[in-house]
Amino acid sequence: MIYITRKEHFNAAHRLFRADYSDEKNLEVFGKCSNPNWHGHNYELFVTVKGEPDPETGFVMNLRTLSEIMLNRVIDKLDHKNVNLEVDFMAGKLASTENLAVAIWHQLEEPVS
Repeated sequence: MIYITRKEHFNAAHRLFRADYSDEKNLEVFGKCSNPNWHGHNYELFVTVKGEPDPETGFVMNLRTLSEIMLNRVIDKLDHKNVNLEVDFMAGKLASTENLAVAIWHQLEEPVS
């Protein structure tokens, strides 16, 4: 079994807050990340696939194909965007790192499988 990993990066803004919380409660729960003027991060996305190398190509997966999937399904949708306002697959979700990771997984699962 071989594992291959591809790394991409993106920059995005977000805010952690709940509309049903007061400003004080948002600050208590989410700290500086609840800033009403947003804040940004430099993210690194690592995607690892595993399998046996194809006897003809020697590939588990063509890395160019993996990069294209990552770019088209995730990076282009997130890079220099506001996660709360501009990213369709995060609509209605709290923009935590954990929720973002799950949403990215859902974007990649089918085309990478």
